[in-house]
Order: sequence, then structure tokens, then C-alpha cells
Amino acid sequence: MTVLSSTGQQAKHQQLGISEETVIAMYTNMLTARMYDERSMLMQRAGKLNFHVSGIGQEVAQIAAAFALDRNNDYFLPYYRDYGFVLSVGMTLKDLFLSAFAKAEDPNSGGRQMPGHFGSKKLRIVTGSSPVTTQVPHAVGFALAAKMNKKDFVSFVTFGEGSSNQGDFHEGCNFAGVHKLPVILMCENNQYAISVPIHKQLAGKVSDRALGYGIHGERVDGNDAFEVYRVVKEARERAIAGEGATLIEAMMYRISPHSTSDNDLAYRTQEEVDYNKTLDGLPKFKQYMVDHGIWNEELEAQLRAEIKKQLDEASAYADKAPFPTPESVMDHVYANDNKGGVE
Repeated sequence: MTVLSSTGQQAKHQQLGISEETVIAMYTNMLTARMYDERSMLMQRAGKLNFHVSGIGQEVAQIAAAFALDRNNDYFLPYYRDYGFVLSVGMTLKDLFLSAFAKAEDPNSGGRQMPGHFGSKKLRIVTGSSPVTTQVPHAVGFALAAKMNKKDFVSFVTFGEGSSNQGDFHEGCNFAGVHKLPVILMCENNQYAISVPIHKQLAGKVSDRALGYGIHGERVDGNDAFEVYRVVKEARERAIAGEGATLIEAMMYRISPHSTSDNDLAYRTQEEVDYNKTLDGLPKFKQYMVDHGIWNEELEAQLRAEIKKQLDEASAYADKAPFPTPESVMDHVYANDNKGGVE
């Protein structure tokens, strides 16, 4: 059924060729990521988890981008707030909680990495690490491999606007531009590099830096799922056509503190945070669905209940799962012996 807006035009999702089922799947992942994040914050405050880095306020852009990519073939290099993204490309709540609890079954690192350091060979999520922006040149390397091997996949990498001031970012963009590589670089501009506000980091737009590297640059409202979807989808089409890289700057706001170790009100006001909550893309996406007859409060209640059940089951499983054994500390250290030790 064609849905018309108040101006008589097709609804945004239909203009983009997105089905109602896909719209619901996108929202399901958005709400799942938000509720996972909120649950993790509470569990850390209760002493159940040691640490959590939140992505509240950034889920909409992450999930829209994931749905615009080829989730069966592309390679992904997310950064540590991208719970919504990794859930959209195949990770589960159990996977995330096993990582948060640092348990042996953690598929990301076997309990060795901090939460938010994602990695899955099966899902083509390239392992991340704590130094910021190192994932950018890695993503460019994967794109180089795609071009050299004549493979139709792109690499997609995310980072914050603070990372765009690191040398890794500039080197990666320059190499991608020179070699016209199929990489999409998406800056999740949440307006704070830990405690440093954007006006003390940048005198211009991150997306405008693309001009210096000879690649396409575009700024987009990160709270508008359909605009992010469109921009990422077009970027992928250009990359596959051999037209090179794209730098996307998705504008958003980090509603939560930088991490559970951060007192964000030491450097910003509650009024600022409250104002930006009114711009949050998650309730806006829900309202869009309601306005177009795709969603209602009964479905909302059912979905929230189902996600809560999944959160309860996944967190309980991870809590009871065994920690890595002391002997496993040497696993995956030496290339000649996956079980550890030296011959």
C-alpha cells in the first residue's frame, strides 16, 4: 500500500524502497540497543559490571547505516559506542553481555578486551582496540584488498569527531582518495570528545575535509534515519561503481556521559542535555511509524516486553558463565600455537 504524506508525496521509507517490515526491524534494533544501553548503565551502577561506554542518542544513525549496507558481504569496523550497529549486522544481546562480563565465551575477545571492542570473523566485524582512530587505516586496508582482488564489497568504519583530528584519520582519507578505494567513513559527530566540546575541536565541518583528499563528503542529520540510510546507500553505490571513498558526518548528540567513569555535568549543563533529548531520533522514528499506520502503543508494549525478556535471559546467562581460565592467558599469542605456549 502506498502511504502519502501530508504534502501528497510518498512516505520517506517508500521513496527509498524500504518495506514496512524493514522499518519495523530497524526500530526493533534501535529500541533493543537503547534498552541494552540503559540496562548496562544500571548494572554498572549496581556493581554488576565494571565499566560501560554508552551510545545513547547515536543508535538511529548506526542502525540506518547498517541497513543501507550489504550485511552479508561488506566489512565493518565499528567504534566503541556502536551497539546498535553490531546488533544490526548479527551480534546478539548474549554476545554483548558476555563481553560486558568479560567471560570466556565472549565472541569478541574471550573476555580479554573492554566492552565495546567488537570483533567477529563470522560477521566480518574487524577487531577494534582502545587507541582511538586506529580502525580508519585498517578499514582503508580492507578496501584496498577489495580493489586488488576485484571483490564487490565495501568497508565501513565509524569514529567520533574527536578522532577526525588524529593522524590515522587523515592518513586513511588520503590513501583512500589517492587510490579511489571502496571505503565509507562515517563520523558520528556527537559534539563531545570526552569533555571537549565541538567548538574547541573544530573550526569547520568534518565533511568538508573530504575536499582535501579528493573524496566525496557529506553532512547529514544523524537523528534522521532515512537521510542517513540514503546517504550511506548512495555512498556504497558509488564505491562499488569504482568512484572511491565517501566521508559522511552524521550530526547527533551524546545524551549519556562519556562512560560510567565520567561526570558529564562537570563540563556541560543539564539544560543542554535536556534540550538535546528533544532532538533524539529514536522517539521521532517511532512517531513516524505511528503517523504512517505502521506502529501503535499496543505493539510498542509488546516489543518492550519481549526485549526486556531477552535482556533478562542474556544478562543472567552471561552473569553465570565461567571466566577465562588463568591458563588461557597465553592463547592466541603465538602464531604457531593457537592454544598458547612455545614449542
